[in-house]
Amino acid sequence: MNDQPLTIRSWPRALLHIDADAFFASCEQAIHPELRGKPVITGKERGIVAAASYEAKARGVKRGMGYVDVKKVCPEAIIVPSDYETYSLFSVRMFEILRRFSPDVEEYSIDEAFVDLTGLRRSFHCSYGMIAEKIQETVERELGITVSIGVSLSKVLAKAGSKYNKPHGLTIIPGRDIHIYLEKIPVEKIWGIGPNTSAFLNKLGIRTALEFAKTDEEVIQKHLSKPFQEIWCELNGMSVYPVAAESKSSYQSISKTKTFTPPSTDETFVFGQLSKNLENACIKARRYNLAATKLIIFLRKKDFRDIGIELKLNRPTAYPAELFEALRKGFYQIYQAGIPYRLTGVVLGTLRPENRVQFTLFDDTAKIEKMGKIYHSIDELSARFGKHTIQHASSLPTKMQIQHEGKRGDAAARKNTLFKGENRRQRLGMPMLHMKV
Repeated sequence: MNDQPLTIRSWPRALLHIDADAFFASCEQAIHPELRGKPVITGKERGIVAAASYEAKARGVKRGMGYVDVKKVCPEAIIVPSDYETYSLFSVRMFEILRRFSPDVEEYSIDEAFVDLTGLRRSFHCSYGMIAEKIQETVERELGITVSIGVSLSKVLAKAGSKYNKPHGLTIIPGRDIHIYLEKIPVEKIWGIGPNTSAFLNKLGIRTALEFAKTDEEVIQKHLSKPFQEIWCELNGMSVYPVAAESKSSYQSISKTKTFTPPSTDETFVFGQLSKNLENACIKARRYNLAATKLIIFLRKKDFRDIGIELKLNRPTAYPAELFEALRKGFYQIYQAGIPYRLTGVVLGTLRPENRVQFTLFDDTAKIEKMGKIYHSIDELSARFGKHTIQHASSLPTKMQIQHEGKRGDAAARKNTLFKGENRRQRLGMPMLHMKV
């Protein structure tokens, strides 16, 4: 192991990672000022914690905790239904703010992004740290949420910086200071290193990010595969992972799930939810001109046990009409009458570009081409009037019962209040603000 400290003094690259603090809960506090400073939890419809504000986390609330346990550790917790529509709009607005500062923005997740700041000091007439500070202040001022930011020479280091001092932290890691920050980070906390790899590294005597970064390159190449060799380079200030500013346009698989309460023993309703999962997955596949060669379906029972089956398709497709026969066949192989189910799920697997799908001698090409025209028209109508304006009969039972009933059936405020010109399917691209004037 090399005992010399990491001393990269310049800024060959300047990459920023931004991570919204307790994003879903913060969005609720932003649009409902009366919730600020209080322990807020989202996910009422699921019965478990989807997200918790830092006030709730300080009282011992953790993600995935059941509400019975939540009330034990935090009796004053305010539990609200998730409003993913509004969260998505906050996300879009946050990314728009980032693009004011740099054209190179990678939308890593709904509440995280990487930004390439390299060379922008001249444009803003200030340091990279000051640019990051301006970004942080702009997001807080315009959206009412706080974010944590890390800036360094690589994506792995920048992500380590954003996690270093949450919430509302701003951590700058220049090349000359890399060793100061890495010596305080356990190796299992490095982005991209999982429990198995960290356990292996522990056996080699490597327990911190700094020890990993200072390990001789020959040792890393001998014992670890390429992804971990790249992480080693990133920790040493050598940027390997570029900021991918392009929107994601390809997928290996697409999955869609739906949870409903109370759990249902109604065979028609459960299959209807599964059919709607299939329709949603196919809509996304067609949006990216992809076709599936494999179909996976699964059901989750009331006791949270899953049962599923994988089905190979006769030909690659993203048309539900071609998949319903396989879906029904697989459903009856795993469905058990009288058993309450709480979730259905569909995965379109081994996706390939639709334009590379070749017909076989046994395919009815005329029928397939007509089906393609039908779904093209359906997609156009959905774009104009809202998703599921037209849907298959097998998924209609989902309209006969709301997704969540009883105490978990409360709808988010945005869904209960419509602006002029809006309807149940078409909404304006802005969150509903409930602010006292």
